[in-house]
Amino acid sequence: MPKKSIREMSNLEKKHYSLEAKTFRSTIMGALILGLAALIIGLGIYTYTLVHQYITEAFNLSKSAAAILQEVVDVEPLADGVMTDYHAMSDSEREQTGTDAYRARFSDYTKREDYQKIRDVFDKFANAVDVDDVYLAMYDRNTDALVYMADHDDDPETCVYPLDWDAVSEKEIAKFLNWDGEGEVYHIEKTENYGWLCTSGVPIKNDMGQTVAFVLSDISLANVANGMKGFFGSYFLCMVILVIIVAILMAKHMKKTLATPINRVAQTAEEYVRDRRSGDKNTEHFAKLNIRTGDEIENLSLIMADMERDLKEHEENLTKVTAEKERISTELSLATRIQSAMLPSIYPAFPERSEFDIYASMDPAKEVGGDFYDFFLVDDDHLCTVIADVSGKGIPAALFMMASRIIIANNAKMGKSPAQILTDTNAAICANNKEEMFVTVWVGILELSTGKLTAANAGHEFPTLKPANGKFMLYKDKHGFVIGGMDGIRYKEYEIQLQPGAKVFLYTDGVPEATDAEGELFGTERMLDALNGDPNAKPELILKNVRGAVDAFVKDAEQFDDLTMLCVEYRGNADPDADQTGAET
Repeated sequence: MPKKSIREMSNLEKKHYSLEAKTFRSTIMGALILGLAALIIGLGIYTYTLVHQYITEAFNLSKSAAAILQEVVDVEPLADGVMTDYHAMSDSEREQTGTDAYRARFSDYTKREDYQKIRDVFDKFANAVDVDDVYLAMYDRNTDALVYMADHDDDPETCVYPLDWDAVSEKEIAKFLNWDGEGEVYHIEKTENYGWLCTSGVPIKNDMGQTVAFVLSDISLANVANGMKGFFGSYFLCMVILVIIVAILMAKHMKKTLATPINRVAQTAEEYVRDRRSGDKNTEHFAKLNIRTGDEIENLSLIMADMERDLKEHEENLTKVTAEKERISTELSLATRIQSAMLPSIYPAFPERSEFDIYASMDPAKEVGGDFYDFFLVDDDHLCTVIADVSGKGIPAALFMMASRIIIANNAKMGKSPAQILTDTNAAICANNKEEMFVTVWVGILELSTGKLTAANAGHEFPTLKPANGKFMLYKDKHGFVIGGMDGIRYKEYEIQLQPGAKVFLYTDGVPEATDAEGELFGTERMLDALNGDPNAKPELILKNVRGAVDAFVKDAEQFDDLTMLCVEYRGNADPDADQTGAET
């Protein structure tokens, strides 16, 4: 604490002891402590997650390969032959493992049909999954060895052959031979040749339930260490920059919201005392402060302003109320324009692309709505389309809609699949959803070169499809749970092959649930009739036909729900100016 009073301090001392400086120092210290703690926790979580991912990948590969092997080849004869020859050798003979003479002695195994079939199965799996090796082997308790039987690797430097063996620990042998089939069996160990290695696998048993071999997969954990180094460096740099930025912003914020208002109150008090002593009857000193900090400082200024109120208080309050209503009306109008500007609204949307045509519209029930649509090119060959419906109406739904749209778009532009987009979006929203709002979402990614549409549905309305030479019909896909409804949900996706001339029509429940004056719903049947009135029309006309049918049905009845539609036509490599008859090619 300073020994001098503030009136005795120099300007430099006042700045050193100011609230701004104290806030800056406190923020630096607090942020560094929290950042270091978060770094330690983050590194632990990152390492655990990455290692577990590798373990699961290796185990699932072994499990799948074992299942295929049992379908296409009988492993037992090869396994019995290898282990019989292994046990028949002396210790000195086993010491020759890996030599040319040793491998030539047992080269007949590599010419067997069952050996080739096993390698073919392993090749297919190893090429499809990022593992270092997948092979067939058996643990031998008597010699603490892993005896190899077949390996997919073709590299002479790293490949193992039948009756090659490696010494392994008793712990690893016990893990695999005593596994009860529950969970995932794996062993992580630092090896002399391969460094840190994760081995996971499943047993293959004969008709008597005896284990004759293991399908094993190896994954190097070197990437974990490299990832930790990169993560630490990036995190530390970001933390330092963020701490400095936050400290500066907090200091400026405290100056704006605390130091400056206090100084203004003190200065106004001095003016008030001076004017009162001089006989000035001006009563507008504190009323002119207009401090809006939302805390005790604002309360102090208001209490002092109460001393200066006069008979004009009612008129001033009325003026404030009127101005506030005008402000709210202006802000609502601005919010409507902002929301409309966030959605794609320039058509044709992609005039340079002839493979497809797309059109969408959104009419909110109130000034702002909770429905939204989106479409964009993830890359030159993939078009992402989204349509969604947020629970509720008005400003809350609009805010939730904007956040949901941004999260979905960010995940999609990272190249994720529709199912993963919904899964990651749900996790992000559930992480901070205190108002317990939710949103139904349909996401589809169209591969423009092939017409393959991959889609996922989170509780949204069924999409409507028109085959190349047919009419629109509902496609009753399987719904996942709504986004924001429950954390931990994983969504599934499906594929539809579109031919040139095919169309996909998406909508929110505002279309089938449009209600006339008697309370009757428009329904999906009327919607399909409107779509099939001219199924070969361009997407823009398709939407106008449906909207016209809805308006004719509800007539003068009030629109109770947002009405959002999107239609995309897949043209493939067809001439965009040609007449689209809808014929398949």
